[in-house]
Amino acid sequence: MLICRKLHFVKSIFKFIFFSFSIIILINCARTGRPKGGPKDEDAPLFVTSNPPYETLNFDKKEIKLNFNEFIKLKNLNKQLFVSPPLKNPLLVSPQGSASKFLTLDILDTLKKNTTYIINFGNAIEDNNEGNKLESFKYVFSTGNYIDSLSTSGEIRDAYLDERPKNTNVLLYKIDSSFTDSIVYNKKPNYVTSAQDTSSFNFTNLQEGKYLLIALKETASDYLFSSREDKIGFYNDTIRLPEDSIIKNPLLLFKEPQPYKFKRGKEISKGKIAFGYQGEITDLQVKITSETPKDFKSISKFEIDKDTLNYWFKPFETDSLNFVVTNQKVMDTITVKLRKKKIDSLLFNSSIGRILHFRDTLFINTNNPVIRIDTSKITLTNKDTLTIPYSSYISKKENKIAILFDKKPEQKYFLNILPSAIFDIFEQKNDTLNFNFITKEIEDYGKITIQIDNQTSQNLILELLEGKNKNTLVERKLVTSSEEIQFNLLEPKKYYVRAIIDANKNNKWDTGNFLLKQQPEKIIYYSEELELRANYFLDGNIFTIKNSE
Repeated sequence: MLICRKLHFVKSIFKFIFFSFSIIILINCARTGRPKGGPKDEDAPLFVTSNPPYETLNFDKKEIKLNFNEFIKLKNLNKQLFVSPPLKNPLLVSPQGSASKFLTLDILDTLKKNTTYIINFGNAIEDNNEGNKLESFKYVFSTGNYIDSLSTSGEIRDAYLDERPKNTNVLLYKIDSSFTDSIVYNKKPNYVTSAQDTSSFNFTNLQEGKYLLIALKETASDYLFSSREDKIGFYNDTIRLPEDSIIKNPLLLFKEPQPYKFKRGKEISKGKIAFGYQGEITDLQVKITSETPKDFKSISKFEIDKDTLNYWFKPFETDSLNFVVTNQKVMDTITVKLRKKKIDSLLFNSSIGRILHFRDTLFINTNNPVIRIDTSKITLTNKDTLTIPYSSYISKKENKIAILFDKKPEQKYFLNILPSAIFDIFEQKNDTLNFNFITKEIEDYGKITIQIDNQTSQNLILELLEGKNKNTLVERKLVTSSEEIQFNLLEPKKYYVRAIIDANKNNKWDTGNFLLKQQPEKIIYYSEELELRANYFLDGNIFTIKNSE
């Protein structure tokens, strides 16, 4: 009996201890993890130490280890990391797929003697939890017995667009006995920096000397200029250090004009061939050299915003056609195989929606070129069924027919096109077509007046723009002096104005050329956004144009 009581007591003690231990474990488990309600970590990670140390002299190692105060991760390393001077073989950085408190950098190149190196991570390093960035972190060392300490900085702009470009590499080439103007095509620079998230650039740890300064918006990120793919900007004068620590004028990025090159001729549909090309054209023409029937017809038109000349012809029995394609003195001969069996059906649509604005022209668009119209089968009437006189023409540049008439405010119009009024090159004709549209009151529009103060001796091309990216041209005017310019019957929108200094007086903007040391023609944007309301005259705007801008 006594033994049984002792056993019961021991069992009770054991149960109590087990229960107490379980409670402790549960409490401790509940306490693990991030405490609720604590402040959010907004601090960037900190660089702590490195081996070899930062700004080591007479550097001769193949490995660098960087230590940080917390777990970090790498983001967009390929875009953010750059080394100056550039290495032939890229750094091997690890780890990249996981969080760590350290980074190991393996150098796979033979380093130059007596050279200061900058390994710039940009904004690639961020903490593991909140993504706080360690901005513009760099590691510096020298293979010589001193660290170069000179610097220079400046800005980059796009020559044509009103924007401050990002993700642009900026390069410095030392001007010495081996320097040539073509160095940017085949040799990496002495120094490189990058304007990643801003249009500003800053070089540090530079040597004294004379330099060529250029900016590249690249596709390959190899620090070599490809005129076909890249935008370039260059500083006109030689950079002299330490004098030129600040570059006053921005580097203007532009795309160079490309030399003409014929690409190919391709059958698109029966009776239609597309001739592709690249580069600048002056007088591109296509001439058929194959024998053709007496009733043979052809029409060629450039495709809008594409390097393509479309060639339509009246088909006849043959399996191929021979052509000569000429652009000034350049001549190409080509044979196009014909395999398509079907001609594109003739299609129509209106250039406008429901509303015909007073600045608009009513166009009837077609997919195939129109060769004749019968205006006796086309009538235009208003809401009172009165016939409205009109004139028409077939566009030589595009596949469309213009309907011109005197538009009246707050009116309804009905355009009726009877069958067989319109014929394309294939003798296809229309069925019945009806287009209905309205006009608005004059009071629904506004006017912008701008005073041009032309302080240059050059002609100006003044452009009124709209759209989110300021890329939709509303109206263009040529200005030869200081004068008042009016833009009438404008829809209530936000507008922008820019002036092109037309130095060569060819009535268009001309880009630059690096080898010829030609900067692009200057474009100056009016500083204010012009927000126009209905029935409103926006005036009092003075736009001063200076060559020094």
